[in-house]
Amino acid sequence: MAGENKSAPVTEGLGRRLAAAAIVALGACFILGIYALTIDDKNATGRDYIQYWAAEQQLAHHADPYDINAIYLLEKSRGLQEDSPKVTFSPPVAFELALPLGYMGAKAGLLLWLAALLTCASLSMWVLWRMHGRPDSRLHVLVFGFPPTLACLMSGQLGIFFLLGVVLFLWLHNSRPWLAGAALLGCALKPHLFLPCVVVLVLWSLRRRNFAVIGGFVLALAVSCGLTLLLDVNAWQQYFDMMRSTRVLDIFIPTLAVAMRFAIDPAAHWIEFVPEVLACAWAVWYYVTRRDRWQWSREGLLVLLVGAVCTPYSFFTDQAVLFPAILAGMYAAGKNVAAWVLLAFIFAGSMVGILAAIQLPSPFYLWTAPAWLAWYLYAMRGEKSAIIPAAPPGNYASTPR
Repeated sequence: MAGENKSAPVTEGLGRRLAAAAIVALGACFILGIYALTIDDKNATGRDYIQYWAAEQQLAHHADPYDINAIYLLEKSRGLQEDSPKVTFSPPVAFELALPLGYMGAKAGLLLWLAALLTCASLSMWVLWRMHGRPDSRLHVLVFGFPPTLACLMSGQLGIFFLLGVVLFLWLHNSRPWLAGAALLGCALKPHLFLPCVVVLVLWSLRRRNFAVIGGFVLALAVSCGLTLLLDVNAWQQYFDMMRSTRVLDIFIPTLAVAMRFAIDPAAHWIEFVPEVLACAWAVWYYVTRRDRWQWSREGLLVLLVGAVCTPYSFFTDQAVLFPAILAGMYAAGKNVAAWVLLAFIFAGSMVGILAAIQLPSPFYLWTAPAWLAWYLYAMRGEKSAIIPAAPPGNYASTPR
């Protein structure tokens, strides 16, 4: 009898987890089913996803993935109605990860891409739930309602891939440091978004005299770049040629750094890098003053937020990577009604941009990254341990939050 009573809660808990997983899986299949019935190649060209599909098509056929004219013709053949092509500005560090897109049509590729994004969001949700001690609350499910995540799913952008990489790093950096470093490979697609975190990571590794995390990242990056060069030996030269010809620095990007440059002197490109330099200097000070009690799942989240505010190049969809910090703020907020009301206003304001289909380069999104940072600081006032430190796999903290 005693054994039966002890196993009952375990069985019940397993059943609840399986039911929750089934609901998420059914929801994902439902979304994919709707897309399969309602979209075609022409619909796919209206999403940012098409730039990754076009690049992989070029790569799969041993052509230049940054050839603007070829990509434009390819996208036009699928129904692109815009007067300019959608070309990826991401460096050639992980092309092989999306190579299957090069062997399928635009619609089929979009369904695969969306399935990958939903899978990464689900994995991020599950890992965060474990990190927080497997609570009974369902706050972690809000990853699917987080406005930048929704924008990512709608446009087919990369922010959710960054989210999974950061979450896996937070989970594994103590127990599986090589894997934690390798998980950050996707973040190399937009390194400027994480530069303050990189500075702290180097200092943290130096102090611990343990470079396993950095080693895991460098190894994964080397292998990935090597595979890309096998596909296109001239990939880096083609990338730099494309960046020079498009003059991407002259384009308005909705970040505070770019807005500051346009307000002072649009031709002075160096101005937009000043905030990130200051953010890196602040990150050094912040780490040094807290090095004896540093936790990536606590202090590291603030560095991540500051990096997102000060980066010279970022879009609203990239802010999906900030969900771990917002979730930590939710747990810290507790019964603070004012914090929840303020968060609701930020969510609602962000949703306006999504529902009104405001384009990602619009100045409308200038306020969102500072708003997430300001809300986090308000919610975390006096909080000393917003996230339970990540435990080794199989040895999780058991106290629910």
